[in-house]
Amino acid sequence: MTLYASVAQVKAALQISDSVDDALITMAATSASALIEGYCGRRFDTTSATKLFIADNNYVLKIDDLISITTLKSSSQSNGTFDVTWATTDYQLEPLNGEVEGLAFPFTRIRAIDDYLWPYGSNEADVQIVGSWGFSAVPSQVEQAAVIQAMRIFKRLDSPLGVAGFGDFGAMRVSKGLDPDVAQLVAPYVKYTGVA
Repeated sequence: MTLYASVAQVKAALQISDSVDDALITMAATSASALIEGYCGRRFDTTSATKLFIADNNYVLKIDDLISITTLKSSSQSNGTFDVTWATTDYQLEPLNGEVEGLAFPFTRIRAIDDYLWPYGSNEADVQIVGSWGFSAVPSQVEQAAVIQAMRIFKRLDSPLGVAGFGDFGAMRVSKGLDPDVAQLVAPYVKYTGVA
């Protein structure tokens, strides 16, 4: 798993200079990164892989977060053989310029252009893409969110029963779930699937 906040960053935020708690801080940073991935529904590292897709229509193909394409092929017979190789002039990566509302994003759609159409209607994985997937760099908002969430997880060890202390109105409990500031920082990167 890629850590979106390094142990050194978390230690600096906690103002810890020794290495006594490095193992616990590493666990907290790992857990924070996993929580952010789960909340956003996407990963923020880079991987090279071959992936298969089913087109929703003939014109636009929805894909996982894509950085770049090595090869793009489709199956003309829906038989698992990818016999049609697409040239870069046959498709357009979107969003154009890799930005959404001023934030850098990978490509999430491919539009067929000219005489090319995505194979549609067979309910088979008829598109094969070899490429680089994810984000080319971890967004600064995600990095900051991972530091905050890792700090919160690490400090949670000080309140093992969920009680941070006592005040005039009784026990002060530790709130559950993602830190509100973390949720706000990563909100632009939450991937909506359209599934209710």
